[in-house]
Amino acid sequence: MRNLFSSLNTIFKFPTIITTTTTIARSSHHHQYRTMTTAARMDFETTLKGKYPAKRHAQRVADYIRNKVPGASGVLYLEGRATKLLEDNDEAEPFRQRRYFYYLTGCPLADCHYMYDLDADKSTLFIPPIDPDSVIWSGLPVSVDEAKQRWDVDDVKYTSDVNATLAHVGSSKPKGSSVFAIANQVSDKVTFLEFDNKNFSILKEAIEVTRVVKDEYELAIMAKANEISSDGHKMVMQKVKHVQNERELEAVFLGHCIAKGARNQAYHSIVASGRAAATLHYVPNNADMAGKLNLLLDAGGEWDCYASDITRTFPINGKFTKESREIYDIVLKMQNECIAALKEGVLWDDVHLLAHKIAIDGLLQIGILQGDKDEILEARTSVAFFPHGLGHYLGMDTHDTGGNPNYADKDTMFRYLRVRGRLPAGSVITVEPGIYFCNFIIEPFLKDPKHSKYINADVLEKYWDVGGVRIEDNLVITKDGTYNLTTAPKDPKEMEKIIQQS
Repeated sequence: MRNLFSSLNTIFKFPTIITTTTTIARSSHHHQYRTMTTAARMDFETTLKGKYPAKRHAQRVADYIRNKVPGASGVLYLEGRATKLLEDNDEAEPFRQRRYFYYLTGCPLADCHYMYDLDADKSTLFIPPIDPDSVIWSGLPVSVDEAKQRWDVDDVKYTSDVNATLAHVGSSKPKGSSVFAIANQVSDKVTFLEFDNKNFSILKEAIEVTRVVKDEYELAIMAKANEISSDGHKMVMQKVKHVQNERELEAVFLGHCIAKGARNQAYHSIVASGRAAATLHYVPNNADMAGKLNLLLDAGGEWDCYASDITRTFPINGKFTKESREIYDIVLKMQNECIAALKEGVLWDDVHLLAHKIAIDGLLQIGILQGDKDEILEARTSVAFFPHGLGHYLGMDTHDTGGNPNYADKDTMFRYLRVRGRLPAGSVITVEPGIYFCNFIIEPFLKDPKHSKYINADVLEKYWDVGGVRIEDNLVITKDGTYNLTTAPKDPKEMEKIIQQS
């Protein structure tokens, strides 16, 4: 099979992504980014016909543990999410598989267990046995033979065999063997009596670190999630001027995702009109939209436990106001130049700092900020308008593991940066700069002489109704740059045309 990400071949065999180059013009600047063509989309569909590479993941996790615990011998043990009923109700809670378990199994079923023998390189999945009383309500569960066909494991047994299997394997190990599990994720009925050592710390760390770099199959899943979600964003653009309330647009996006097979969402959608777009994680999605300028849509469907995370901001009536377009162009430049700076080994702090420098230049140009740009940067005044981090790792979780954030950082510019450190090839990161006009955040800056001297309150007054602008794409880091998995329109003229012609 052709390689999807040829520049990543030195690390993993990735499928080939055929890209087109799109140029976004703004003033005298031209920005280029690479997106997937139809041929590439067909290619990731081919990859997804195979099995999720759970055994390879187990081997990578095992290698990490051996590096940290020389001579490690024994088993890895994990449990999937258990079925749990709603409080005071006989209906089950919405099910979300444990990501640690899924990473080593690819199995989405509830009430399962897993064991990986480090010495024998053998994985065993334990699935629930048939409960005759539940078959009439829920139908037959997955059988052992079906599980062997579906998932990349060496053996499949029933959960009634867990303790006996652990005891048998443990008794066959030499003295000093260990069971590696995750604290607070082991059922009371499970025993590790035959193992000399119980390690409840390193397995979670090993999986979290290993998950950062994605393999061929994982990237194909994320490309699928992005394709569905990107199309959903475009559908919302086509509907935005024909609805009265935010919840109608949330329904458009959710309906599209479900129709395309992405029933689960990676996170609660943000459908924020007008000034509500200044609230970063706006929840209600139920406000009337009459008389408001823009809509910020932050929404991403999930495919096979892997997330997409996309944000677009566009004019509700199909035409940006002067002030809205000015802010949009600044944010688009922030995103394009930050994406252009990305490649293997880049320090994420530096890219985040670059975004602030571009924001300061843009806000100086339109008059919201005033004074010396270096002094403004040093004072951290731009945090009033760009208060969050530039992005985060993406994978099975929207805010995926391995970022090592430092929320105790005394530097306000970096406090909410969810990734600290250098980016490895094969990681997927969001690039989501924004500029917001939030009274609660900005007013303390206006009252503080340290910052107020750099903000022109009279000019600022013209921009409150812009609300907030954020643009977010999902980028695969490569040796020499990036591949953009997100195909939702973001060129301002293209979005205006889509809305106007709907």
